[in-house]
Amino acid sequence: MLRCAFQRLVHAPPRLHFIRRLYLSTSTPKRDSLLGDKNILLMGPPGAGKTTVGRILAHKLGLPAVDVDDDILEPTWNMPVAAKLASVGGQRFLEEEGKALCNFSTSGSVISLSGSNPLDTLAMQHIKRSGIVVYLDVDAEDIIHRLARMKVNRVVGQEAGVPMKNILRYRKQFYEKWFDIRVLCGRGETVMDIANKVLNALEWYNNPDKFISTRSNDTSKSVYFSDVVVDGLAKDGGLYVPQNGFPKLEANEWVRLIDKPYQERTFILLEKCIHPRDVSGPHLKTMVMKAYGSNFASEDVAPVRHLMDNQFVQELFHGPTASFKDLALQLMPQLFAHCLPPMCNFLVLVATSGDTGSAVLSGFNALKDVYKHKTGVLVFFPGDGVSEIQKRQMTAAWEGNVRAVSVGADFDFCQRSIKQMFGTPEFTGHLAVEYGTLLSTANSINWARLLPQVVYHTSSYLDLCRGGAISFGDPVDVCIPTGNFGNAISAVYAKSMGLPIRKIICASNHNRVITDFITTGSYSLHDRPLLPSISPAIDILKSSNLERFIYHMSDGDGHLVKELFTSLDRQQHFSVSGNLLGKIQEEISAGSCSENECLEAIRGVYEKTGYLMDTHTAVAKVVGDRLQDGSCPLVISSTAHYGKFAPAVFKALGISSVPEKPAEQLKRLSGVAREPEMHMELMKCLEKGSGLQQRSCEADYGEMVEEVEEMIQESFLKVV
Repeated sequence: MLRCAFQRLVHAPPRLHFIRRLYLSTSTPKRDSLLGDKNILLMGPPGAGKTTVGRILAHKLGLPAVDVDDDILEPTWNMPVAAKLASVGGQRFLEEEGKALCNFSTSGSVISLSGSNPLDTLAMQHIKRSGIVVYLDVDAEDIIHRLARMKVNRVVGQEAGVPMKNILRYRKQFYEKWFDIRVLCGRGETVMDIANKVLNALEWYNNPDKFISTRSNDTSKSVYFSDVVVDGLAKDGGLYVPQNGFPKLEANEWVRLIDKPYQERTFILLEKCIHPRDVSGPHLKTMVMKAYGSNFASEDVAPVRHLMDNQFVQELFHGPTASFKDLALQLMPQLFAHCLPPMCNFLVLVATSGDTGSAVLSGFNALKDVYKHKTGVLVFFPGDGVSEIQKRQMTAAWEGNVRAVSVGADFDFCQRSIKQMFGTPEFTGHLAVEYGTLLSTANSINWARLLPQVVYHTSSYLDLCRGGAISFGDPVDVCIPTGNFGNAISAVYAKSMGLPIRKIICASNHNRVITDFITTGSYSLHDRPLLPSISPAIDILKSSNLERFIYHMSDGDGHLVKELFTSLDRQQHFSVSGNLLGKIQEEISAGSCSENECLEAIRGVYEKTGYLMDTHTAVAKVVGDRLQDGSCPLVISSTAHYGKFAPAVFKALGISSVPEKPAEQLKRLSGVAREPEMHMELMKCLEKGSGLQQRSCEADYGEMVEEVEEMIQESFLKVV
């Protein structure tokens, strides 16, 4: 009888709504409000279920329920909303609707907005001040089916002959302008499912995500996303990871993303990983649209192409510097600038094995001037450990406080020296006191640098679904050329979000430290010199992000991670237990590739398909062929454009008389490859950077420190 009475009340006419609110507030013991006296404002298109979800939430929370149509508009106009729309027309309706909402005020309520409220700026500014806006992002097909059942064939602003889908697409921009929390609703979800999602989202909003060091189990030392972005490295030398892991999407939520473009996939997924109190959803969307716009040569940003048999390549080189690092570093500097405290200058220190350097310089160079004057970027790279084209890219005529310095050492020395600077309080304190400057980093040890990489792994799977190669839920394997393990751990994280990745395959060149560790459980740097290769971006022996992987696989055992990596620092070696190694091998397999095998793979694929791979993609192709069983699709991460490693590609193809100038080499290759096309931004950068003087220093920690101090003086102490 009680349930029947409740059903009659929630469907009562407007004059009984005050009774309904009284019933709801007394029938359920009011639990502590998630948001204090703030309102919960449900926003979404017509048919999203705002009214019904609002009633359920109000009942669960013991709060008053307010429906804008029933409780505000109809009593104000003394007529049904549909009659008002018919009598005054769309534009006048929006004006009067907005005026009525501006005259309304309440607190501590669940308010179901009308579908057209977000189109009025003044009304939304007024109502948003009173609470948290929750966007019910419901699939358009679900909306259309619901409206058909409700016999709604026209909404505000819809002209005769205009499909409902077009109206929903138009209105989406307004919903995404105002929301605080997006609730992504899977296809076919019930209103009760959605109400529970809203409750979970509000709990999350009220308890911001925190991050912890991989070398600690002490949650009292956890910090927020903004701190992580700016600090880069944890105070104890560990790497930051989310304290509660990654959010997990249900299958019907993933399906919602299949038909969406890369940019939309990115901000929807990152909204779940970045708390809105650190970066609001609308701000994040603006950053994403800037990061992945006309600066990428492909509209798909990271397209997936069929290579041969059951193998596909995901092309991650269409950004401005022609490597996969652009996918992170066109976004990360914007996140960094957004999170900066107002009173300090920051110097971003970067060690690169090749591609990261130019990508960092490009990304920070694109920041607005308001951020450039307080942010500097200093890149250290091994002088003999990068390709000539990579070197030209890093020493190009960048504007602002950005600089690259060649070091007479390998990448590991550069990375170790930067970590030493971060870990020396006397040095960082001196910079802070003397120059008002703090240090940060844009290597993949910085969480904001790593996080965007998770997206492109999810996008490759969704692209295979969209192209019909698989159905959602089918497994795929991923093969990744890796040195610092950032690309690999981002695939692990994508899998942890619920993506059906079966196996992650790590591909090494003859610097096979990762392969040896995955195979044996022993990580040793004893008597292991770093060998130059034709795939220099993975010429790394000390893989920073392996620390995050071991933390992940050991279920967050910070004490173990600290013990292992302290041993690596002091004794150049550590080993994991047999149980942990077994778990690691279930998640990841690994193999290595010789120089000759790499060249043969480039030539073989080109002869069969006309497709031209770079040396790193070829390493992954060789290892993928060896370790993947062919029972499911294999996605190979193509991490760089072949033009960046032109001499090796010429050698692989057996082409003699190679032009001396890098720009001429690229022109020659463009006439050879059938696909992919030549990277035009790479060409422009080479021409721009030609003939510039290169800064350099010896393999000496003291000299690198001097470069840092000189950079700070020239960047932040200029007299204008």
